[in-house]
Amino acid sequence: MPALYTTEALSTGDGRNGEVRSLDGVLDELLAVPKEMGGPGGDRTNPEQLFAAGYAACFHNGLRLIAAQQGVHPGASTVRSKVTLLALDTGAFTLAVTLTVHLPGLDRSTADQLVKATHEVCPYSNATRGNIEVAFKTTV
Repeated sequence: MPALYTTEALSTGDGRNGEVRSLDGVLDELLAVPKEMGGPGGDRTNPEQLFAAGYAACFHNGLRLIAAQQGVHPGASTVRSKVTLLALDTGAFTLAVTLTVHLPGLDRSTADQLVKATHEVCPYSNATRGNIEVAFKTTV
């Protein structure tokens, strides 16, 4: 399969209390463990926030693309991604995601169909399918 785009990132320091940056220098973020997990929190990001932002943006782009292909006009659509880090009984960790998709002006049936179609093509959805729980809330 042909590669459409490739990027690389490097983590340095202490992982969750370190720094992550793309090799092209566009992304350069200091990380901190959230206060809820016993870390310093503050004005630094964390891997779950980065994942949430990426999933929301990617899904929203796919949604707008599918809508255009179907001749649907989603108006001022938004996608909010909620990512939760969960501890498993085995000592491992996993994620759960809820995507809240707002499609003002569309009827419920069209909105639900558009979200379902987008979930089939979004790279984040395809990467997570069968691995973590992804739930949807659609508002019109």
